[in-house]
Amino acid sequence: MAKLPVSSDQLIEQFGPHKNYPPRDGFPGAHEPDKLVKTHCCFCGMQCGVQLKVKDNKVAGFEPWMDFPFNEGRLCPKGVQRYLQNNHPDRLLDPIERVEGKGFRKISWEQAMERTVSEIKRIQSLYGNDAFAMLSGVSLTNEKSYLVGKFARVALKTANLDYNGRLCMVSAGGANKKAFGMDRSSNSWADLKKAEVIIVAGANISETFPTLTHYIWEARDHGAKLIVVDPRTIPLARTADLHLPVRPGGDSALFGAMLKILVDNDWLDHDFINNHTSGFEETIEAVKDYDLEWAEKTTGVPAEKIIQAATLWGKAKTSFLLHARGIEHHSKGVDNVLSCINLVLATGRIGKPYCGYGTITGQGNGQGGREHGHKCDQLPGNRDITDPAHRKIIADVWGIDERELPGKGLTAYEQIEAIHRGEIKGLISICFNPVVSLPNNRFVREALEKLEYYVCIDFFLSETARHADIVMAGSLHEEEEGTVTTAEARVVKINQAVTPPGNARKDTDILVEIARRLGAGKYFDYRTSEDIFNELRAASKDSKADYYGITYERIEKNMGVFWPCPSLDHPGTPRLWEDRKFNTADGKAHFNPVPYREPSEVTDEDFPVVLTTGRVVSQYLSGTQTRRIGKLVEQYPEPLLEIHPKLAFQYGIQGGDLVTVTTRRGEGRFPAQLVETIREDTVFIPYHWGGTQSANQLTIGTLDPISKIPEFKVCACRLTPTGKKATASLTEKAFQSYQD
Repeated sequence: MAKLPVSSDQLIEQFGPHKNYPPRDGFPGAHEPDKLVKTHCCFCGMQCGVQLKVKDNKVAGFEPWMDFPFNEGRLCPKGVQRYLQNNHPDRLLDPIERVEGKGFRKISWEQAMERTVSEIKRIQSLYGNDAFAMLSGVSLTNEKSYLVGKFARVALKTANLDYNGRLCMVSAGGANKKAFGMDRSSNSWADLKKAEVIIVAGANISETFPTLTHYIWEARDHGAKLIVVDPRTIPLARTADLHLPVRPGGDSALFGAMLKILVDNDWLDHDFINNHTSGFEETIEAVKDYDLEWAEKTTGVPAEKIIQAATLWGKAKTSFLLHARGIEHHSKGVDNVLSCINLVLATGRIGKPYCGYGTITGQGNGQGGREHGHKCDQLPGNRDITDPAHRKIIADVWGIDERELPGKGLTAYEQIEAIHRGEIKGLISICFNPVVSLPNNRFVREALEKLEYYVCIDFFLSETARHADIVMAGSLHEEEEGTVTTAEARVVKINQAVTPPGNARKDTDILVEIARRLGAGKYFDYRTSEDIFNELRAASKDSKADYYGITYERIEKNMGVFWPCPSLDHPGTPRLWEDRKFNTADGKAHFNPVPYREPSEVTDEDFPVVLTTGRVVSQYLSGTQTRRIGKLVEQYPEPLLEIHPKLAFQYGIQGGDLVTVTTRRGEGRFPAQLVETIREDTVFIPYHWGGTQSANQLTIGTLDPISKIPEFKVCACRLTPTGKKATASLTEKAFQSYQD
């Protein structure tokens, strides 16, 4: 049973998170490194170039990589500190196993492997192959993503494989496939620089993708008008030409109302619509009754601002629309994205210089990780696992009979539900911390406790790994060679800087060894990561995510290659759709009607306040990595409840007060931070922490019917002052009240 062997406090004392700081004078060898390794940051989808200093097989520091074309040496606070994960006191150096009442103890790799393989075989013999599931993540390289997909289907022989990109990009991917037939940002960031109008919707770029901000500032230097859509006055909104403070859940109504204004004023590209799209009339029919009075009431955005936004967009000659999780983390996330795409298509501003549309990936390999096969419904090359022709292609590459290839499995949250019901009995995970990152995490913990066997591959003991029977010590980003695909679809190279410390192993070696012991070794005869990449290239050939023409050598020579790249003499594709031929059955871009529907949970008398969640600049996702870096923790040590002074006044709340936030899933206590930068009917909590500090103990597990992404960005809550102040562990600046 995957229950905690001892209390969380005891596990934290032994395994962290503990804060790591560089020595006052730097790590030994930082000033005279043995080598300087060009690679990339391990965090967000920008994948900024960075050079790691290596001394005695340890990362001792970093230098800017000025020549890398995206960030030109710029790094955010996380990128500057990322090297501190190496040499970390919390680092797992050996496999460990759970011991009831004592915690975890070190074991040998032979013990870890033997028990894991024995449990996989036992569970599958008793309950069937699909009773053992796998959860993966998109901070893994393309090679590992591909390997995980093959490992689950060929070695584990399970259909139940999914990944934490299910919490990130799937709504955007689903909408992009419906509209364009391809799941990729349509442009490189270079097209931002001279766009006349830029819309940023649900993307706190300055905090979550800071190095992308430079491209927006450069566009503004050229005269671009900036429109920001967000319920909070995020840093980017403070100097925007127009901020639309949309009520969480109102995005599709806002974009639908803007579309109606475009139609009413004939700010349309009729040639593009008539010759290169389908579905326009049906889409216009869906918004015909979106009058401004209704739109203002539904979205919470003043009607005059909606008119301003539509006018700026409609009259522009060039434009770029960007969005991220703010519009995607919804039970109607696909609809929200489609309503954005409809604005782009109506004005025909795509496939041309300085005209584009981009989805910002949140995780390091959020783009490549959703292309090569570790989604439950997907095979390499973004192929469909239910399509017989696609199945045959991949089965032939893998050397198996197509009938042996499992079918479509359960998505990440559906797996948790199946574990809770007792249908899934065993689990292996890598690069995923669902106890923190999934909604309604009390339910998630209950599910994990019902597992008969759980093995986790990780380099730190995350909140989820604490529930494991065995934790296998895996590898950091810089400890294994590979590639990742950035948010703009540039495939870049991760160069190995050091080898795993102690008895830790490369993730690839761990998976290949388990596969060998399961009797599938002949399918995993790889000597290097490049061997895996070359097989990935072959598997993706002629697909919608074609990497065939990309090689390690070409990536190194050109500092990245944009896919699709179908041949070795192809230059790559920074900008899609220049030929106006889309990757759909009819070759046209598809408008999609988006009738408005409410969020799955709305406010009422018992829960009168809207709760939304998101990220802060110094933390990353579930915090497994960043909550172990001292300076990042100091920058934002604990989650705060952002609340408008007027709403705080209604409840008698002052800055620094502990407030109980209650939803239908549970409750948590958070220090109040009074800010004027949020809607008066909405509160915000960042989600990077676990346990009693977790925002996701409050969020709802309702899923989008297409993408199966949970509705993180809106639920109903109530606020109850506790009459107590927060502890001194938070900075005074965090306590600062609006009145002060």
